[in-house]
Amino acid sequence: MKLILTQPVSGLGSAGDVVEVKDGYGRNFLLPRKVATAWTKGGQKQVEAIQAGRVKRAAQSAEDAAATRAALEGTTVTVTARAGQAGRLFGAVTPQEIAEAIVAAGGPQVDKRGIEVPTPIRAVGEHRVHVRLHEGISAEVTLDVVAG
Repeated sequence: MKLILTQPVSGLGSAGDVVEVKDGYGRNFLLPRKVATAWTKGGQKQVEAIQAGRVKRAAQSAEDAAATRAALEGTTVTVTARAGQAGRLFGAVTPQEIAEAIVAAGGPQVDKRGIEVPTPIRAVGEHRVHVRLHEGISAEVTLDVVAG
């Protein structure tokens, strides 16, 4: 299945890329989440418009991303979550909660879709998360989860 990405997808491509994916992945994951549209000949114009906009914003956003990375690198952010006696959380820490904690700690505003958590955070303690700021620019933040 040939699709046009409308938003960046980790491991697949960025907005405006034309990608070839398996039918089930496109139909069950990408299309319902509105991160891709079906490729058509008329859709090629849409691809060109998205890529032109991306090139225009790329230079300025790369500079902003580098400044944000400098502010985030080495930062420890604290998130309070409900936990049991053994330190297991009731649920998991979400990217939305991480983004809010970064802002609460005095850090810059980050997009929750750019926060990559390798494994679900379901225990109290220190964890590392990656914040994707721009294509090729990411920051690593230490997340301290405490029971509350």
